[in-house]
Amino acid sequence: MAKKVAFITGAAQGIGKAIAERLTKDGFAIAVADFNIEGAQKTADELNKTGQAIAVQLDVSKRDEVFAAVEKTVAELGDLNVVVNNAGLGPTTPIETITEEQFEKVYAVNVGSIYWGIQAAIKAFRDKGHGGKIINASSQAGQVGNPNLALYSGTKFAIRGITQTAARDLAKDGITVNAYCPGIVKTPMMMDIAHQVGQENGKDDEWGMKQFSKDIALGRLSEPSDVAACVSYLAGPDSDYMTGQALLIDGGMVFN
Repeated sequence: MAKKVAFITGAAQGIGKAIAERLTKDGFAIAVADFNIEGAQKTADELNKTGQAIAVQLDVSKRDEVFAAVEKTVAELGDLNVVVNNAGLGPTTPIETITEEQFEKVYAVNVGSIYWGIQAAIKAFRDKGHGGKIINASSQAGQVGNPNLALYSGTKFAIRGITQTAARDLAKDGITVNAYCPGIVKTPMMMDIAHQVGQENGKDDEWGMKQFSKDIALGRLSEPSDVAACVSYLAGPDSDYMTGQALLIDGGMVFN
C-alpha cells in the first residue's frame, strides 16, 4: 500500500516539528514546509533517518507560494492525504497599541494561511481523485480571549469559524476539516510571548510564563509532543467520522 503524505506548515521547529515527528512515526511521508528553509531542511534530514521527508520553502501568507509548495509535495512524494495548517504568529498586542501594519501582518499569516492551505488541499485532493483531511491550528486563545493577545486571539477565533464552514462545504468531497487548540506549550514562540509580557511589567520571563500557566488543571506546561498526539488522532483513521470540530489540548484551562 502506498505511503500516505502529510504537508505541515511551520514545521521547522516547535509544535510543527513535533507534529512532523509524530506523523513520521505514524507512517506518513512528510513535507516540512516553512519560511526558514535551513530549519526545514534540518528537520527533514532528521526525519529521513527513520522515514521519508522533503523540505519546502514558502511564505504562508502568499497564496501562490502555498499552492506551489503543495504542488511540489505531490510531485516529489506522489500523493497528498493530510494538510496541517500549523504556521502562525503570536505577538503580544495590548488592544490600544495595535497598528495597521501589525493587523495586516498577523491576519495575513494566521488567517490567510488557513484559506490558502485549504484551497491548495482541495485542489490536490480533487486532482488525485480522493478525499483527505485538513487540520488547522487554532488555540485555547481561540476559545477564550486572553489578555494582551487581541490580535492573536482574534485570528484563532476566526480559524474556528473557517474550520466549521469549510467542514460543511467540503463534506460532499470526502474531505474532513478539524482544528486543534493548544494551550501553553513550551515553544520558542511561547517563550517570546512570555518575555514580552514580563518586560512590559518589569518582570522576568518566568513571571511572564506563569501568567499564562497558573490556571492549568494538570499543573504543568504542555510539551509540543502533547499537541502532536492530538494532531495524530485528527490525521488518522480513528477521526474519520469527525469534522468541523476544534479539539482543546490545553491541560485543563478551558472546559466546554
